Amino acid sequence: MNHPAAHLRYTCQDAIARIVFDHPQALNAIDSAMARAFLDACRQIAADPSVRVVLISGEGRAFMAGGDIAQFRDAPDSIAAQLIDPMHEGLALLGKVNAPVIASLHGAVAGAGLSIALACDLSIAADSAKFNFAYTSLGASCDCGASWSLPRLVGLKRSLEIALLPGAIDAAGALGMGLVNRVVPLAQLADATEELAAKLAAGPTLAYGSLKRLMRGSLGRSFGHQLEAERAAFVACSATADFKEAVGAFLGKRGAQFAGR
Repeated sequence: MNHPAAHLRYTCQDAIARIVFDHPQALNAIDSAMARAFLDACRQIAADPSVRVVLISGEGRAFMAGGDIAQFRDAPDSIAAQLIDPMHEGLALLGKVNAPVIASLHGAVAGAGLSIALACDLSIAADSAKFNFAYTSLGASCDCGASWSLPRLVGLKRSLEIALLPGAIDAAGALGMGLVNRVVPLAQLADATEELAAKLAAGPTLAYGSLKRLMRGSLGRSFGHQLEAERAAFVACSATADFKEAVGAFLGKRGAQFAGR
């Protein structure tokens, strides 16, 4: 499914769903059409149990440089309904799916681009990528979950420093802070991302989903409630075909072949 007018491509092949922001002339800045297409793609992913990995990337020189400044200028009253609402609904759906969500990052990763990257489960970045909170440079607060993700990744003090004193953070700095999981040379980014996606696509998808939900919900629960949630999740996993396959493989001293069921 392509949305050429919306500058977004969505495909799903070999259990890997791919969302590509494709407006390189604007550094993939989000406008209303792109936001709607993003939500449409996320709805398709959430409705498709065959998806075992989601990969989000950007075409051209950047992952994403934020929102469409021209729309901010010309139609500020449209920002909430036409930009923020569909992006938030889409990201919420991705947070709930079992499939791990990977961000492949290069060039500018700024504003909403940074927020989207932070919302993903894993991020792999080119060594030339530049990260920038950027929102306060426009006199705005943040969206796309940055105020939820950032403190969980780097702590409150560092989050406030990044937000209140925006500036470029290089890939090495982002890795050191925990904003990304891996940094590779730009020429190796595509291959490294595909290798990671393929590895996850061959894994126990339902267990991945349980782990995502446990970890994302952990800071909102007491230790006792988290233990209860872990018990319930483990019991649910133990009833899956992948669990039975893995146990049999371990006892049989062979590699497990997960089917995502």
